[in-house]
Amino acid sequence: MSVLRTQLRGVARRPSRLLLTGLAVLVVSFVVYATVLAQQITERSVLNGLSGTPEAAGVVVRNGTVTSADLARVQKIPGVEEAVGRVDNGGQVGGEYLSLLSDPGTGPLALTTVSEGRYPSKPGEIAVTPRTVERMGLKPGSVVSAQIRYDEDGKPLAPSKLTVVGVVQVRDDYGFQAYGPTSAMLQLGGYDYLSRIEMRLAPGTDAAKVIDQVNAVFTSAKITPDERPQVQDGTTVRHEEAEAAAEEVNTIFAVIAMFVAIAVVAAGLVATSTFRIVFAQRMRQLALLRAVGAGRGSITRALAVEGALTGLVTGLTGVLIALGVGHLLPVVAGWFDKQISSPGFPVPAALLTVLLAVVLTTVAVLAPAASASRVSPLEALRGSGTTGARRDIGKLRWAAGIVLVIGAVLTAAYIVTNLPGREDTDYNPQTNLFALVASGAFAFFALVTLGPVLVRPVLALLGWPLRRSSPVGRLAAGGVGAAPRRAAAVSVVVALGVTLIAGTLVGGASLRVLADRELAASVPADYEMLGVDESPVPVALAEQLKKREELKDVTPYRRMPVKLGQNEDLAVTDLSMTALPELEKLEIRSGSLADLGPGKIVLSGFGADISGKKVGDQIQLQAGQRTVTLTVAAQFAADAPLHATAVLDPSDLTKLGAPATFSGVLANARAGGETGRTNGNRAIQDAQVAAGGKWKVNVLADQRDQLNDQVDMLLLIAIGLVGLTVMIAVVGVGTTTALSVVERVRESGVLRAVGLSKGGLRAMLTTESALYGAIGAAVGLVLGVPYAWLAVKALGLNSPFALPVGQLAIVFLVLVAMTALAGVLPARRAAKVSPVAALGAE
Repeated sequence: MSVLRTQLRGVARRPSRLLLTGLAVLVVSFVVYATVLAQQITERSVLNGLSGTPEAAGVVVRNGTVTSADLARVQKIPGVEEAVGRVDNGGQVGGEYLSLLSDPGTGPLALTTVSEGRYPSKPGEIAVTPRTVERMGLKPGSVVSAQIRYDEDGKPLAPSKLTVVGVVQVRDDYGFQAYGPTSAMLQLGGYDYLSRIEMRLAPGTDAAKVIDQVNAVFTSAKITPDERPQVQDGTTVRHEEAEAAAEEVNTIFAVIAMFVAIAVVAAGLVATSTFRIVFAQRMRQLALLRAVGAGRGSITRALAVEGALTGLVTGLTGVLIALGVGHLLPVVAGWFDKQISSPGFPVPAALLTVLLAVVLTTVAVLAPAASASRVSPLEALRGSGTTGARRDIGKLRWAAGIVLVIGAVLTAAYIVTNLPGREDTDYNPQTNLFALVASGAFAFFALVTLGPVLVRPVLALLGWPLRRSSPVGRLAAGGVGAAPRRAAAVSVVVALGVTLIAGTLVGGASLRVLADRELAASVPADYEMLGVDESPVPVALAEQLKKREELKDVTPYRRMPVKLGQNEDLAVTDLSMTALPELEKLEIRSGSLADLGPGKIVLSGFGADISGKKVGDQIQLQAGQRTVTLTVAAQFAADAPLHATAVLDPSDLTKLGAPATFSGVLANARAGGETGRTNGNRAIQDAQVAAGGKWKVNVLADQRDQLNDQVDMLLLIAIGLVGLTVMIAVVGVGTTTALSVVERVRESGVLRAVGLSKGGLRAMLTTESALYGAIGAAVGLVLGVPYAWLAVKALGLNSPFALPVGQLAIVFLVLVAMTALAGVLPARRAAKVSPVAALGAE
């Protein structure tokens, strides 16, 4: 107890050292609790904002057969103040799909708000959303013809005339929505079915009783039990809808939790290194305790309690900071007219976070405490010592490190030998992915174990330019090399962060190339014009599109089914492979597209597989009574453009009986951005309407943008999460540098006394910090790139391996710069100490 009291009095006299010691734990506590609060905010905001059911709806009828007669009966139930039926219909307007939805337009159950003109009041009138005005050109006053109704055989009936009378604001504007009253929408569709009924109840009405009465209405109706709709209270429906819309929230935060766990491990490593440095600075005090009778066990326990106290204080501080930031966010968002929910006060999560900090620091302090307690009083009284001065790691540690390296190599070899082939359709990546995680874990712990040994060769390589640059550079490299344990402890955390970032960047670049190839096959242009009922595109219409200034790369194509070997109805096309820039991204397995011409064919990967034909082989295609024999000029690695089985020369497709008219036309917008895309869309619409309006226009660029946005968001989230580990690493570098300044105050005094200037001392210590980052970044890149390659191949996506050299170089330089900045303040503080004071310090 006397030893413990002595240690705690020391902590009380210097509380700043306690916070500095546990700074990494403070940061990770903030991150952990901030993640909990972020999930609370996200879930609450999502639940409040993603339901499509109005807040005023007390009872909802859905998922069954509902008619306007049912709506009339429901309206008469006592306690129901208002009942609204929803209609979800649609039709073709000028070749584009227009969704026709019903809404009351006013009142508590309305989902729309009029921003221009008025809300429709009779059949044939519609109100559209702002983006629908931009994308489809349906302005107030426009009169359009819509193909909405079809007979029992699917043949179109007479089109309906629609007049746009207003513009309405809605929560989700997709660019193809129109609204009107329920009765008018039913009349337009020519049927009597509602998608749902929403009821607003009078104040004080028991929703359960209303639900029973509504169920009675449908029980007595002449419908089967399978057709009977579901009747629920509004709160339940809104919650289910929001959870369905936000289904990915929990998945995303599960991934976040994995990265936070990595950050916790990193913080533990930094804390261990920090405690080792702190205890080395206090060797004289610990030796005096040993000299007056304190045993190793009592000192170890006292230091462990100090570690637990550090965790308690820093964990509590991190939680309070996170709580303050979490409750400040809704206020700040309100300044920008954004509404997000308050995270509340999740007390159990706060207590668990503080407990995690205590456990983390307690575990982190055990090894340094045990090491400090083994120092004999005589050895400690000879000087302050320096942490990490030992260069050896011991035979046991060598053996453990070698075993871990062997484990990493063997599991990696298992993955390589079990990677899927290009044609492997039964591959299950789960086993390889588990092996990848195991191999990565072995490699990381091997790096932790053998770190002090690995530092020297890496430092010899990276420090060579510094040693030749100036005396300051030689001093900085020597300072890092003199304490390999300390350098390894900090650099390993940096290496962990860089490994994750490198893996994310390489995986993201590979995924980007794969996505580009998939998009080149499915959406090779901004627009595609097709016949509404497979109507052919006249040559004259294609020529008109080529003359439009809003368009470029206008490429008509023909497509027809053929028999290839024993396989029938396989689509082939004569799309020009040089007309569209996107087609250049397609991967060629063998051969060359330049050889495509009369008498030649390029097979898709699927076409090559089912036919068994290779480049140079002859292949026979048949369409009706016509047959052509072609030579395989090349093979795509995957799909051919437009998901065709093969690409032919136009002359060969004509021999198979293809008409002179086209199956479709692809084109790109000449100008970029939403305006250019809208203008290009209108140009095609105007041309096809003038030619008879028998064609529809698909804006393929929207699909491409959606996929690209998803890939960008995934990469951004991943890099942001990996940044947690990097932040912990930078904090560790700053803490280590700050503590080493105190530890090496006498050394700094000697350097100043022999003529090193303040600027030189600052430069030396800052360069040492930068070297920590450089060592860690170099090791991280060496580990991250191969494991990224393994991950890409283990997923079995047939994705190419892309190495973003520029991005990886930027990561290296940024990490070096960040760790250098982390050492600036400690270096400035060291430079302020006079040589006389430094030489007289204990």
